[in-house]
Amino acid sequence: MTQRWRDLVTDKRRRQQESIPKEWFISVPPDTVLDVTAIPEQCGLFTAKELEITNTVDVGVLLNKLATAEWSAVEVTTAFYKRAIVAHQLVNCLTEIFVERALARAKELDEHLKATGKVVGPLHGLPISLKDQLCIKGLETTMGYASWIGKYADKNATLVDILYDCGAVPFVRTNIPQTLMWGETYNLVFGRTVNPANRSLSCGGSSGGEGALIHLKGSPLGVGSDIGGSIRIPALFNGLYSLRPSYGRVPYEGAVNSMVGQDSIPSVLGPLSNSLSGVKAFMQAVISQSPWTKDPLCVRKKWDDEAYALSEHGGGSTLCFAIMWNDGIVVPHPPIIRALEMTREALRAAGHKVIDWQPIKYLELGNAISAIWKAGAGEDFHVTTTETGEPVISTMNIVEGVEPDSSIRPAPTGISAYALWQVQKARAELRKEYLDHWQKTVEVTGTGRPVDAIISPGTPFVAPPHGRNNYTNYTKVLNALDYPAATFPVTRVDVSLDAKKPAHQFLSETDEAMYSWYEPTLVQNAPVALQLIGRTLEEEAVIAMTEVVDAALKAKAKVAL
Repeated sequence: MTQRWRDLVTDKRRRQQESIPKEWFISVPPDTVLDVTAIPEQCGLFTAKELEITNTVDVGVLLNKLATAEWSAVEVTTAFYKRAIVAHQLVNCLTEIFVERALARAKELDEHLKATGKVVGPLHGLPISLKDQLCIKGLETTMGYASWIGKYADKNATLVDILYDCGAVPFVRTNIPQTLMWGETYNLVFGRTVNPANRSLSCGGSSGGEGALIHLKGSPLGVGSDIGGSIRIPALFNGLYSLRPSYGRVPYEGAVNSMVGQDSIPSVLGPLSNSLSGVKAFMQAVISQSPWTKDPLCVRKKWDDEAYALSEHGGGSTLCFAIMWNDGIVVPHPPIIRALEMTREALRAAGHKVIDWQPIKYLELGNAISAIWKAGAGEDFHVTTTETGEPVISTMNIVEGVEPDSSIRPAPTGISAYALWQVQKARAELRKEYLDHWQKTVEVTGTGRPVDAIISPGTPFVAPPHGRNNYTNYTKVLNALDYPAATFPVTRVDVSLDAKKPAHQFLSETDEAMYSWYEPTLVQNAPVALQLIGRTLEEEAVIAMTEVVDAALKAKAKVAL
């Protein structure tokens, strides 16, 4: 039994390696080279045009060039595919590689545009990477489980069909942690994915393969999932834009998952990109296909241009943002605090109001979501892995090359249905309390409206060393509240600006533990990003307000130059 899962993994890794075109292999730098972000341009594999294509981070520009046939879908797909393969060699970010299928799809799109003069859809010719949950007919979807090797999908996930209908070119799938329920990316099938800016640091999870791939410009737009921060954490650690939508805004039907049947805190799918235009293009395109006619759990809500124009937020001319400096449990590290200060000053310079946000019940909200997850998670993982004897990884602090011991497999545990109902009842009450708390801010904003959006850390630290991403309350509380949240990059760690501060009065034992390990040299060069939080089903406004914040930051940076 023990040998079976090892044999499955050996065969899967061999097949993955054989799926890479031999002419796309490069000379990989040694592990002592931490920052590999410049390697794609230095490796000599790419033509000048391929570099121009893959360095075009604005998805809106890419889509325009594809729609006007200035760049063909084959050219764009080939360029990003080559860069994705280079990224994989540097940071181990891919799972499924299907070059011929993707290029055949791109060729069909080019032929259609040439014959008709019309694009297939709003994402015509755009390569899109997919987290290894989104089933594609005829491909394996292991989701990091050795036990799922050899299980081929007999149909596409609904979102994959929608992306094809929109003219996109799905071209790779990306790495995740075993079970998905980790904030880092490591599994026994494909191994660990690392951070391109500093390979000694985490790329985040569970959509970590997406984060690392897009960081290296190996994909212009990717799809991740988020049940406790799994889109936002990789985006934060890799300096990307992303969106965690509300429940049911993006179709999940047909995707594989952990804890299927747990629907009190549903996982959601959403975009990651190097541009906000990518986030917006994804949401507009998917919603334009009326996903509620294809997924019974999808919300019937068309793209709302009035909401995007911030009609409920004074038209966006003078917004009131609230900055949450900490969650009452853990104080963020200096780079995060500096990013919050930079954002505050940029928004004020742009004419917006900024006040402080007083968080409430973060500990209770975090405990509620954890209790809901744990109600059946142990049994779910046990059932999934028992068939092959695959061990369940109990920690992401795994030393490479050391095999986990099967004794770490957790015993199936759970709580009664009645006990679970009490947790869900408490969580519903907390949601109401938080809603009232937000509404009451109308008394202090000076706009006649409650706070328009909250700007918050997404984690109390930048990408940490492997095994140390063990505090996710800043993101998972929003899953309990079902608040949409976007991420946006602000800066990078600067050793001279982000010195360790004197010890403060610690808010908790966890706060003290987080404070103790921080040293700026440990996380040098790591991206620093934040999240913007809106209210349930307010995705259009969240995107628009993130555009406002992003523009303010860029204007402030330009003035500083």
